[in-house]
Amino acid sequence: MSKELVLALDIGTTSAKAVVFEMNGKLVAEAERMITSHYPQPDWVEQDPVEIEAASRGAIKDVLGKGDISTDDITSVGLCAAMHSLICVNEQFEPLSPVMIWADGRSSEQARALRETVGDEVYANTGLPNHPMSPFSKLLWMKETKFEPYQQATYFMSAKEYVIQKWFGVRVIDYSMASATGMFNVKEFDWDKQALALSGVNSEQLSKIVAPTEILTGLDEAIAKEMGISADLPFVIGAADGQLANLGSGAISPGEVAISAGTSGAIRQMMKGFKVSEEQEVFCYAFTDELSIIGGPTNNGGIALQWLKELIEYEGSFEQLTAEAEKVAPGAEGVLFLPYINGERAPVWRQEAKGNFFGLSITHKKEHLVRAVLEGITYNLFHIGLALEKQAGETKKIYVNGGLARSPLWVQMLADVFGKEVYLSESHHSAAWGAAWTALYATGKVASLEEIKQNIPIEAVIQPNMDNHAFYKKNFDKYMHIANDLKKYF
Repeated sequence: MSKELVLALDIGTTSAKAVVFEMNGKLVAEAERMITSHYPQPDWVEQDPVEIEAASRGAIKDVLGKGDISTDDITSVGLCAAMHSLICVNEQFEPLSPVMIWADGRSSEQARALRETVGDEVYANTGLPNHPMSPFSKLLWMKETKFEPYQQATYFMSAKEYVIQKWFGVRVIDYSMASATGMFNVKEFDWDKQALALSGVNSEQLSKIVAPTEILTGLDEAIAKEMGISADLPFVIGAADGQLANLGSGAISPGEVAISAGTSGAIRQMMKGFKVSEEQEVFCYAFTDELSIIGGPTNNGGIALQWLKELIEYEGSFEQLTAEAEKVAPGAEGVLFLPYINGERAPVWRQEAKGNFFGLSITHKKEHLVRAVLEGITYNLFHIGLALEKQAGETKKIYVNGGLARSPLWVQMLADVFGKEVYLSESHHSAAWGAAWTALYATGKVASLEEIKQNIPIEAVIQPNMDNHAFYKKNFDKYMHIANDLKKYF
C-alpha cells in the first residue's frame, strides 16, 4: 500500500545528504555522498562545484534505491544548504573559480578594514557581522586583488544556486541564503546598494530573491532520469541549514533556542522582525517575510575534539575519547580551554583568534584535556547565548542536534552549563526535516510552519544538574576574564 513521503536534500560542508521522511518526521532512509575540501594556501578553503552538484544528484539516487521506497510515494523535495559559499561563473554558468566556502579566511584584511570604516552601516542593514566567512568580504578580496575569475565573471552565486541553475535553468536565491551573503538589505528585502557599490557587483549579477516556499519546476529530464524521479516532482527552494535546523527541531517560538553542534556549531532563535546588536556579536538573517533568525555560529565545535585526538595521537574512537572526560570532575581540575583553534566567528568575529589551554600542571593527563576541550566548546556556545539573549530575550528551552549531540556526556554538560532542559531529537537530521516540512507547507500538504511542533519525534529531555550549573557559572566567569585578556594578542 502506498504512503506519502517527503524527501530533503541537505547540501552541507562535508557531504550532500538525501533524507526521506514520513509525514510525521519519522526517518525512512538516508544517503550521503562526501564532498572534498581543498586547502591550496593558508586560510584558503575551496570545493569543486561540479563535485557538489554530482554529489547532490548521487545522494538522491542512492536514497531512492534503498528499501521499499517507491518514487511514486515522494510528494515533494525540499532543499537545504550550508551558508556563505561563493562561485564565479560565466554566461553559460560554467564555474570560473572553485567554491570558496564559509571556512575560507583569505578576506580577513578586507573584513578588518570594513570594521574600521563603513562596516557598522552595512551590518545595520544586512545583519551579517564583518567577517571573512561573508561572500561580501570575499568579493572585496576578489576586487582588491584583481582576482581573474572575478574580473571575467558574468554571475556570482552560492553552491546551492549553482545546483538549482544546473537542474532547473533559473537563477534564484531564498531569503536566508541571500542574507548569508552580507549583501541583502533585510529592511528593504532587496540587494543592498552600499554593499553592491563597495564590491563592484551589480544586482543583475546576483540571483532573483524569492521566499523559501518558492516551487521550482522544469527539472532537466536527463537529470531526473538519472536520479530516478519524475521531472514533474515539485522541488521547493527551502532555506539555509541554520534556519531549517531551528524549524526542524521545533525551536520557532520566543525563548526556544536551537543549538547545532557538529564540526562547527551555532546557537539560534527565531524572532519576528529584524534586529541587530550594537556590538556586532550576533547575526540576524531573514527566513520568511515575517520571521528572522538571530544567533551566532562558531568555527569550533567537534573540530576541536578532532584536533585534540590528532594532537595526542589517540587511536580509539571518538566515543572512547569523550569517555575519558568522565574520569574528571567538572572544571577539569583547573584546566580551561579557549576553543578558537580555527579562528572564530561569534561572538568575537576574529578569524585571527587563537586557541589556548590555561592552568596546566604536571599532574594533568589526557582526560583533563578532553574534559577542558568539551567544556570550552560549551562555554563558547554559552557566551554566544548570552549575546543572543540581549537581542531576543531569555532562553527558556533548548533543542540540540548535530554530531556532538550523540554524546550523552556532552549533552548533560550542555544542560548543566546553561542550567536548562535540553530536548534531544530522535533524528539528527533537523535541518533536513525543516527543509522537508517547508516543502510540505509550500505544496499544501500541511497548514502552517508552526504545525511542525506536533511532528517532531523527541528522544529524550535532559535535566540540568543545578549544582554543576552553579559551579560552571563561576568557572565561566574565569573563562571570560581570560578570553578578554587574551584578545589583544590575537
